[in-house]
Amino acid sequence: MSKYIVPLLQKTSNDKTMTDKKPELSDAMKSKLNPKKFTKNPILGTKFTIAISSAKGGVGKSTFATNLALALKQLGCRVGLLDADIYGPSIPKMFNINEKPKSDGQKLEPINKYEIQCMSIGFLTDQQTPMIWRGPMVTSAIKTFTQKVNWKELDFIIVDMPPGTGDTQLTFSQEIKLDGAIIVSTPQEVALMDVKRGIKMFDKLGVKILGLVDNMSFFIGDDGKKYKIFGEGGVKRTAEEFNKNFLGEIPINPVVGEAGDNGKPIVEENPNHAISKIYLEFANKIKLTYL
Repeated sequence: MSKYIVPLLQKTSNDKTMTDKKPELSDAMKSKLNPKKFTKNPILGTKFTIAISSAKGGVGKSTFATNLALALKQLGCRVGLLDADIYGPSIPKMFNINEKPKSDGQKLEPINKYEIQCMSIGFLTDQQTPMIWRGPMVTSAIKTFTQKVNWKELDFIIVDMPPGTGDTQLTFSQEIKLDGAIIVSTPQEVALMDVKRGIKMFDKLGVKILGLVDNMSFFIGDDGKKYKIFGEGGVKRTAEEFNKNFLGEIPINPVVGEAGDNGKPIVEENPNHAISKIYLEFANKIKLTYL
């Protein structure tokens, strides 16, 4: 019996050795498995590109982007405002722009309003027309707005990003040279869960996060007291958790929303307002960082 068992054990041992040996991957397979290296192209006509992001909608990202752009202008910077929120453009309404951009056949001309060079998908479509676009069309629109717009001698382009971490954000972060990103959030936990995803996305894609902003942080009642209806300190704690800068708080004030709805954001309508001064502080930090 042993003369049959020994050869069988030897065969089993040899088979195990062969099975344990890892197969070599072909060069073609290795190239598919390795992460793709993207070439990040700068937006022509500007020195620095700053993305304003929010992982969740409805936290005041577009209000922040428009007022930050205007605050930088107040500090003497030449500024562009790019509305990259393809599915929900806000700049046409918030800047009261109802005209279409001109073209020389090669590039689109940005529309100037309040001394800001502006571009938005909303300039090219009716405001009530839904953008029912798949990923490739969104990517094409982004490339048009970043490479085929005649931006002129700008210090900064402020990019109003769409909320979330989808196709638009990935395309922008992978293919466009972003010099920094600011993440805007309200302090409640349901928003901060998405903020953490946004931080990880930018970190993974190599985009420097300039800091987090706590928007709609509180309101001041008629009695002069602060009321923090969305919670307290959540954005600052998240910034500390991920070792990011906490840039500050912006309170709720009805005049901010009214100004945007009327097409003249608060920094332009009333530069001396308390909230306008907060935006000027943010803008001054950015100016000192880059210029």
